[in-house]
Amino acid sequence: MKLVTAEQMRLVDTETIEHHGIPGPELMENAGRGIAENIISHVIGNIQEAKIATFCGKGNNGGDGYVVSRYLFKAGAKVTIYYIGPAEKLSPDARLNYDRARELQIPLVEISSIDDVPDTLEADYIIDAIFGTGFAGAPRGLTAKLIEYINQQDAIVIAVDMPSGLNADTGQHEGAVVRASYTYPLALPKYGLFVTPGRELAGEVHVIPIGVPDEVIDKFAFTVDLITTDMVTGKLPIRPPDGHKGTFGKLFVLAGSTGLTGAAALTAKAAYRCGCGLVKIGCPKTVLPIIAGMVIEATSWALPDVAKKGALAVRALGEIRKLIADHDGVVIGPGLGQHHETKELIRRLIAKLEQVAVVDADGLNALVGHTDILQSSPATLILTPHPGEFRRLFDKPVPVDIHQRIELARTTAGEYGVILVLKGSPTVVATPEGHCFVNPTGNNGMATGGTGDVLSGAIGSLLVQGMSPVDAAVCGVYIHGVAGDLAATDLTARSMTAADMVDYLPEVFLMIE
Repeated sequence: MKLVTAEQMRLVDTETIEHHGIPGPELMENAGRGIAENIISHVIGNIQEAKIATFCGKGNNGGDGYVVSRYLFKAGAKVTIYYIGPAEKLSPDARLNYDRARELQIPLVEISSIDDVPDTLEADYIIDAIFGTGFAGAPRGLTAKLIEYINQQDAIVIAVDMPSGLNADTGQHEGAVVRASYTYPLALPKYGLFVTPGRELAGEVHVIPIGVPDEVIDKFAFTVDLITTDMVTGKLPIRPPDGHKGTFGKLFVLAGSTGLTGAAALTAKAAYRCGCGLVKIGCPKTVLPIIAGMVIEATSWALPDVAKKGALAVRALGEIRKLIADHDGVVIGPGLGQHHETKELIRRLIAKLEQVAVVDADGLNALVGHTDILQSSPATLILTPHPGEFRRLFDKPVPVDIHQRIELARTTAGEYGVILVLKGSPTVVATPEGHCFVNPTGNNGMATGGTGDVLSGAIGSLLVQGMSPVDAAVCGVYIHGVAGDLAATDLTARSMTAADMVDYLPEVFLMIE
């Protein structure tokens, strides 16, 4: 699903109305009906007992609010519309739907000052339709007071298109902003709903189709997609009933060193939980007993280490290459440490690697100052740096602004010919061809040691099950984030661990398949 800015959405609307014969009022009707239907089916338990207050601005976002109110009213809810007047100054489409609401005798209360609203609103639900996607700047005067008033009420707040006061492009706000429990973007999702603080202010986000033809969206060739459940479900490999261990892929994990054995275990466990048939961990001989005891499902292979220091030695290279050749994919890096011999081993391995590989953690650290290897390696490489690793590797800081971050990921992936998983809030996946994907899942409880190892295992697992490297990266980050969200819901973001995320992976697949 394409992710768009406010200006891109305006172009889509204009193209739809002016060149595809779908009038604005029809799009507004579709929008309001779609939101109302979703509210009835997913938010309100008993529509006949629901008390709803809708706050409508003067523009088309307010017009959408009138339509939502009309459908909720027809379904049996007790609805009151509070609108910023006078009616004569509403946009044409908003005025049309104001008149339709009045014809149905829905109670309409014109607001010219904050004194026109009751001290305490008798409503279970509030529909926020004051400002939409086109809003920028800070709400002022009456609108600012109304937003503050809405936030003070003891009601579930539902935003139409965007929480009023929130910038659709940046996810920032300069003044008062609605805190919503649900937000319904129209036609296409907007960037600001998936960037902090916008993602927290929006609550649950559900995109509402409004009848924009596919060819309109295709015409603009937008290059950024929001990863969705439907996208992931459609890409997951089918598991044949007569499948065997080899059918579901063999993954080689080069990981672990003294003091960092947990990274190898988390990677392998995540790979198995995501459906991999066989996982073999290649690790320094000294730490093999520890790792083997932590992951009973995986096989472990003892590799030469540096004078029994628990770090891989360069002389292990030939043996590693033979092991990799017998597998469908490889994860390189979790917990390998930064001994100079280990780093040299990694560089030599990647330089001539022909197998598809996920490179993470110390695999990335070994390439600092040697990024030319990325450009010359014959392998398809999936890099998974967090911002600190990215800065060390490419000597560039990761910007906070989502558009700059996407552009940085895009240019870096293209320059080095890699699939780049730039971890963060949100995580961005970029392809060498310039396409980007933004992941909406995950939370700050994942900002803890080991979660990156879980991600590497998830991507590696999907990779060896037959998914393309891009699809494995896209689906891996989404599944990883959902596991984190489930863990945070049950255990709290403060208390969850990376191991908890592994335990929640089965529940993720129950949800999305």
